[in-house]
Amino acid sequence: MNNFPTDASVAEVTEAVKRDGYAIVEKLIDAGQIARLKGELEPHVAVTATGTEDFWGYETKRFGALIRKSEMAREMLVHPTVLGVADDILLKFCARYWVNYTGIMHLGPGEKAQLLHRDTNLWPIRNPAPPLTLATMWAVSDFTAQNGATALVPGSHLWEDERTPEPHEIMPAVMPAGSVLIYTGNVVHGGGANQSNRPRFGVALHYVLGWLRQEETQLLTMSMDEARALPEQVQRLMGYSLGADSLGFVDHTDPFEYLNGKQGDRPGTLGGADLAEAEKRVQRLRVVATEAGDRSRFTVEPE
Repeated sequence: MNNFPTDASVAEVTEAVKRDGYAIVEKLIDAGQIARLKGELEPHVAVTATGTEDFWGYETKRFGALIRKSEMAREMLVHPTVLGVADDILLKFCARYWVNYTGIMHLGPGEKAQLLHRDTNLWPIRNPAPPLTLATMWAVSDFTAQNGATALVPGSHLWEDERTPEPHEIMPAVMPAGSVLIYTGNVVHGGGANQSNRPRFGVALHYVLGWLRQEETQLLTMSMDEARALPEQVQRLMGYSLGADSLGFVDHTDPFEYLNGKQGDRPGTLGGADLAEAEKRVQRLRVVATEAGDRSRFTVEPE
């Protein structure tokens, strides 16, 4: 288990993520912050229905748009430890990265285990491949083997798509409330089975390379007036920024300048020195083959 204490260095955590595909940092938010988070999200949980499909779960409540719904989630989104790991993992392959998805996974008692899968199967890039996303799952309640802790397969970020996990290769991401599981999107994983009598409450905050379409369309989760009230760092992560030089502009204007009315009476800057330097570091991919295929999901029978 790659479980690290609260004060673990970004370098230690990043090394584990690169090696095994995941790491857990324990109690990165405290009891008071957990209480704030619950206070902001539980009213939404109360009015959200459970799922109606096998993959999403019949006893699981899910909803997104957490940047709008929770100030505490916004603070978690920009936590220095998480962003330090994201910088190291993602900025090798993009000039900037964005928020990919924000959501609640509230697994009720009796929920079955989710099919194992990779988040990066959303895009038609076969594995092994660079980490297109970096995901976090924050434990709002304790995550245990009994209540549906996220099941993951260490090392599977290096596998070919066709390799199916063996039962002994799957482990539950056990962690106390306030902890965060950090993993790359090409790690095989899924929600566990909740065999307890209480819900398992998790918050997912994911990040994606800035040249890929986000899973959740962040710019439609709130009005532009609401977005203008957010800190600059959150605005840019939502997508109110260029993904690279000239990538994603609005009327020949940087989206950040457009949102905040800073472009003046002429087109704004569509690059700048910071993006130019960032692009020099990007590892550019070479496509050597293509092959049709569906998304990989795995049913693993117990031994």
